[in-house]
Amino acid sequence: MPRGRTTALTMRLTPAQRQTLLAWERSTTISAGLARRGRMILLLADGMTITDAAAAVGLSRRHSYKWIRRFLEQGLEGLHDKPRSHRRIEPGQAGMTDHNDVDLVF
Repeated sequence: MPRGRTTALTMRLTPAQRQTLLAWERSTTISAGLARRGRMILLLADGMTITDAAAAVGLSRRHSYKWIRRFLEQGLEGLHDKPRSHRRIEPGQAGMTDHNDVDLVF
């Protein structure tokens, strides 16, 4: 008999969600992170504990809870990465030093 706490989380997937997650698992064109998150959701829906599912797919428990929460709130769309800001750094801004601020020591 297993020891420790059991999770109160029960996840039910619609047939369409399950089919999409299984397709992600087999796909070679989506990001590895998305496939990993989809695999974790499938394992949870099949009754695996969060700790075991996280270990099976290579995620920490902390990140697993983040993706589980996003899936429960937003569905499959919540498993996609959020867009990042594309702030460009101009070549002169890399070091952010002003030429007048440089001290020369001989």
